[in-house]
Amino acid sequence: MEITTTYAIETLGTIAFAISGSFAAMQRRLDPFGVLIIAFVTSIGGGTVRDLLLGDTPVAWMRDVNYCLLILITSLLTIFFKTHIKKFKVTLFLFDSLGLGLFTLVGVQKGIVFGLSPGICVALGTITGCFGGIIRDTLLNTIPLIFRKEIYATACILGGVLYFALVYFNVEADLAKVLVIAFIFTLRIVVVKYKLALPKFGY
Repeated sequence: MEITTTYAIETLGTIAFAISGSFAAMQRRLDPFGVLIIAFVTSIGGGTVRDLLLGDTPVAWMRDVNYCLLILITSLLTIFFKTHIKKFKVTLFLFDSLGLGLFTLVGVQKGIVFGLSPGICVALGTITGCFGGIIRDTLLNTIPLIFRKEIYATACILGGVLYFALVYFNVEADLAKVLVIAFIFTLRIVVVKYKLALPKFGY
C-alpha cells in the first residue's frame, strides 16, 4: 500500500506541475516545443536536484520512462484544451499549489527512505517542491516565486514539519499524507487571497 500511495502521489504531482509549466509557457506565448520543455523542467526539476543530492542516480525520470510520457501527454492535452480555459493565471496558480503540496511530500518520503533526519527530510521536500518552479521561472525570465515576498518555500517547510508531527502522534500514514498535501494547498490559497507575505528586505 505504501509503494502504491507514494507512486500515485508522485504521478499526480507530475501531472499538476506539467499543467502548471504548460500554462506558464503559454502565458509567454511559447511554441509547442517551448511549452513541452517548460512543462518538463517544471515537473522533473525538483526531483532531479533531490536525487543528485542523494546520489540516487540515474535520477527517477531516467529510470522510469512513464514520467516522460506522462509529461508529454499532459502538455499536449493542456495545449489542446487551452481555448476552453480563459483564466490562465488562476489555473497556473491552482496547479502550481497542488504540485507544491504533492512533491513536497514526495521529497520528505524520499528522505525517510534514505534514513535521514527529519530536518534534512523537510529540506529535501522543499527542494523537490520548489526547484522545478525556480527553473521554470528562470527560463521564462521571471523572478522565481521562492525569491519574492510570497509565502512559497515556507509552505513546504511547514508542511514537512506537520507531517512529522502527525507521524509522532500516530496518525495513520495515508491520512497524514492527505492532510499535509491539503495543508500546503490550502495555505497557498489563503496566503494569496489575503495577500499575506514575509517581510521584504532591500533598498
